[in-house]
Amino acid sequence: MNVAANTRPRLARDEAMSASTGLTDAEAGASATASAEPKSSYRWVVLSVVFAAFLVTFLDRLAWANANLMASTSLDIPIATLGLYVTAFYTGYVIASGLAGFVTDRIGSRLMLFFALAPLAACTFLFGLTSSFAMGLVLQALMGLFAGADYAACVKVVADWFGRTERGRALGLFSTAPSIGVAAANAIFPMLLGVIGWRALYWGLGGVTVLVAVICLFLLTDLAPAGAGERKLQTPDQVTWRRGFLALWTDRNLVLIAFAGFGANWGTWGFAFWATALMIRGYQLSPVDAGVIALIFGIAAAVSKPLYGLLSDVLGGKRRNLVICDLLAFAAMLMVFGMMHTKSGFLLAAPLLGLTAVVYSPLLAAMITERVDMRLTATATGMINALWQLGSVIVPGVVGVVFAATGSFLAAFAILAAGPLIGTLCMFAVDER
Repeated sequence: MNVAANTRPRLARDEAMSASTGLTDAEAGASATASAEPKSSYRWVVLSVVFAAFLVTFLDRLAWANANLMASTSLDIPIATLGLYVTAFYTGYVIASGLAGFVTDRIGSRLMLFFALAPLAACTFLFGLTSSFAMGLVLQALMGLFAGADYAACVKVVADWFGRTERGRALGLFSTAPSIGVAAANAIFPMLLGVIGWRALYWGLGGVTVLVAVICLFLLTDLAPAGAGERKLQTPDQVTWRRGFLALWTDRNLVLIAFAGFGANWGTWGFAFWATALMIRGYQLSPVDAGVIALIFGIAAAVSKPLYGLLSDVLGGKRRNLVICDLLAFAAMLMVFGMMHTKSGFLLAAPLLGLTAVVYSPLLAAMITERVDMRLTATATGMINALWQLGSVIVPGVVGVVFAATGSFLAAFAILAAGPLIGTLCMFAVDER
């Protein structure tokens, strides 16, 4: 946007920094940022836009969880096959997470978000016109492909606009989008389905998504504000890109952060997928009571992210020890939750578990942006996020097998707790400098 761009003169210092190739260490980025943090108030507008972009992809994703039964009746689809739509979506999502970062670093976040959200809007709208199982399956896979392309681009924007001493809180606010999306979908979609039906719901979501795509195109810019000394403005050439790609997987700390996030997401999304069903089947709680417990968990999780991110900023951008403390507490609370037997016990444990279950995500995202050459932020973020998403794809099946074999609520939660424990061990080995 020209008005925004005119407020951000380019600095010769940024040009000089572009000679570096591959991945930089954290010290170079930190020293540049410490001397001149971006102060433009427009950064909060930018944060609001990428938050909306991330939120709308979650709303498009979560619509099927609410609409599947009504749609299956309309399309005469067997209930047993409904899960294949979820599998198709996540297959596309993981593929896009791993590949879209490369494209983002070449064309910029602004165009990447538009080219991700506009086709997502079209596929979401077309899903409302679905006339067969096969058509719906293809559209869900395409929706996942385009939805998965936005995360790395959004993180790159936040890294552009917020320096090290503000990045934790900014990413914390940004990453509340999934929690708010889950709450909004569960609160609003059932009512809308009863009024307008599942097809009109998807048409409306398609309209909202294309609106956000246009907003991204006109309000975002790939130039960092004046004073953001971390950013190297040029896109990486082929030599730089290859060196950066190789360095990503030879940087011991980045690999450890990647596997720590895999373990953490294992616990988070395993709980999100199985908690309600396990409470109902294991301890005969009513669906309403189990839903209330899940809601309390979600509220605590949403509140905790920006607060923990702010704490990491107050501590001068030191995030490693905070992640270690969180993952240890997360593993412990999963075991405590697994030992509960009554509704009152679950109600007591749910907010404490929620406070620990997701706060690692903005801190790990910030650590990635602070370790890499800033021209390759999206590449690193996208590839690592793809690995993280694999954890969320694999864990539901593993927990299901364990619970089916043992019938033990505690055994299922012990499997979940193993993820953040492994993540803790990885983080102990990370050298944060």
